[in-house]
Amino acid sequence: MASHVLVTGGAGYIGAHACKVLKAAGFVPVTFDNISTGWEEAVKFGPLFKGDLMNRADIDAVLVQYKPVAVMHFAALSLVGESMKHPGLYWRVNVNGALNLLEATVAAGIRNFVFSSTCATYGDQDGVLLNEDTPQRPINSYGGSKLAIEEMVRNFSAAYDLRHVIFRYFNVAGADPEAEVGEQHTPETHLIPLMLDAVAGKRPALTVFGTDYPTRDGTCVRDYVHVMDLVDAHVLGLKWLLEGKDSRVFCLGTGNGFSVTEVIDASRAVTNRDVPMTYGDRRPGDAVTLVSGSEAAIRDLGWEPKRSTLRDMIGDAWRWAQAEPFKA
Repeated sequence: MASHVLVTGGAGYIGAHACKVLKAAGFVPVTFDNISTGWEEAVKFGPLFKGDLMNRADIDAVLVQYKPVAVMHFAALSLVGESMKHPGLYWRVNVNGALNLLEATVAAGIRNFVFSSTCATYGDQDGVLLNEDTPQRPINSYGGSKLAIEEMVRNFSAAYDLRHVIFRYFNVAGADPEAEVGEQHTPETHLIPLMLDAVAGKRPALTVFGTDYPTRDGTCVRDYVHVMDLVDAHVLGLKWLLEGKDSRVFCLGTGNGFSVTEVIDASRAVTNRDVPMTYGDRRPGDAVTLVSGSEAAIRDLGWEPKRSTLRDMIGDAWRWAQAEPFKA
């Protein structure tokens, strides 16, 4: 019988893709989601348990019902701008939700935990290739809350032998190449889907926030990783734990940063359409450059970021955008 894996946030962008890859790897992904930002239509690869991480009883119930061998934790509030305006919301929901989950996990006797963290824990460290040993200095409440959860995971590991893998990454992009699931947020805040909406005429224009950054063309630079590559790493991390290996932190990226302008130029090449644009001020909390190395994941996990090129990421996202997205 296939083993169950609890996937918090499995109705969201990354979580839904993780569920697809988990099913392909022989697991039964159990989505735990309150559907506040996710989509029921995205839950295609295993059962859905509607629950809220702020309610400990919900977590206890799903763990009793499915008895998973591991927990894969994606669920979180994740908008940098919102986290700057409402820091208390991010500390309350992200940190308290993770605390409830960790306490329920160890109480249920589960000892394998995969946590989806972020390079936002590093803050603004321009010109530095971010790796597992880079000092973490978050500059927004989103990054701060994720750093707090990382420390909480380590504390629980020390106290309860909860073996864990923590992944830090930044700009996730692209979609399932088969277009079964894809990226869709309400509101949408990510560059590539916003850009493709503008290309398709679903919004008047893409707003470029800040053109005076100290970069090669004045726009922010980010390391983009394809969502399918990202979730492949999470499954490798799960298998790492199930094989009895030690707790680890892995950064996931390509080591190559692309500016907003370069992403827009790549979109023109992929779609053969222009990108309507307007320009706005910098957004509070946005770092100048974030590039994440992944040498440890490649060396130790055997991870291969096969689709993390701008052409593949934009091409897959464009295919999804032209398919039948989830209904609002």
